[in-house]
Amino acid sequence: MIDDDALVTGAPLAPAVRAAAAVLAEAGVPSPRRDAELLLAHLLGLDLKELQHAVLMGTRVVPDGFVEFLAQRAERIPLQHLTGVAYFRQLELSVGPGVFIPRPETETVVQWAVDRCAELRTGGVLEPLLVDLGTGSGAIAASLAHEVPGARVHAVELSPLAIAWAERNTRPHGVELHTGDLRDALPELDGLVDVVVSNPPYIPSEAVPREPEVAEHDPRMALYGGGADGMELPLAAAASAARLLRAGGYFIMEHAEVQAPWLSVRLGQDGSWTDVTTHQDLNGKDRATSARRV
Repeated sequence: MIDDDALVTGAPLAPAVRAAAAVLAEAGVPSPRRDAELLLAHLLGLDLKELQHAVLMGTRVVPDGFVEFLAQRAERIPLQHLTGVAYFRQLELSVGPGVFIPRPETETVVQWAVDRCAELRTGGVLEPLLVDLGTGSGAIAASLAHEVPGARVHAVELSPLAIAWAERNTRPHGVELHTGDLRDALPELDGLVDVVVSNPPYIPSEAVPREPEVAEHDPRMALYGGGADGMELPLAAAASAARLLRAGGYFIMEHAEVQAPWLSVRLGQDGSWTDVTTHQDLNGKDRATSARRV
C-alpha cells in the first residue's frame, strides 16, 4: 500500500500529482506525470485540461480511491483498463481486459487509408466500401466510418472477448461487424472492396514484449502473428485483401519495423500487387506497407 500524506483523500492536487508521478516513475511507468493526471481526471470526472487547471488554481482535492488506483497502475495494470477508456484519433473508445489497446502508431495507418478515400471521392466514388481485418477494439473501423463521408465499413474479428468491445465501439458509427477469421472473411465481398486496412498480430512466436502492460495484459491472440517471424497472419491478411479488393483497390497493413523490408519484397514478388510502398510513423519507424491491387 502506498503511504504518502500528499495522496490521501482531501489533499491538495498539486503535491498529489508530484507524489503520484514519483510513485509511477519508480515503478517504471513510461509517462508517470501524465498517467497520474489522467487517473485523477478520471476519478474527478474532468478532462485533462480541466484537471490541469484545477491543479494550477487549487480548486479541487484528491478524490476517494486515488491511492488504490495509483497502486494498480504502479503494478503496471494498463491505464486504459483502470479508466475503461482509450483515445484514438477523434474517438473515445471503451476498452478493458480481453482486447488489444489501440496504439498511437496505428493512427497514422488510419490516416493513410483516409487519404486514399479522399482520392476516391475526388474520382467520383462517394460511398467507398472499406474492410478492417482483425478489428480488435474496432478502433480502425470506427475511425474510418466516422471520418470518411458515405463509407460502408465492414470489420472482422475472431476473438469473442474483443468482439464485445468492438460492438460497443463500432455500433454508433454504423459499422457492420462480423465474427470470423481474417483468413477467409467476407467471401461475399470478393472483388468489390475499395480499401482494406489491417493491423494483424505480428509479434514473432519467441519474442516477449518488454512492457508489462503488453506482455501481461494484452491478449496473446492479438499479439503473436504465428511462426518464428510472426508473419503468418500478416501474410494471410494480405492474401484476403487480394481476394477482397477490386482492381486498383488499396491495401494498407501495420507491421513491426523489422518486417518492412521482407514484406515489401514479398508483396512486390506477388503478381497481385503493384505500387508497394513502405510508410513511416511519426517516430520515423517503418510502420506499415501499402499496395494496389493489380
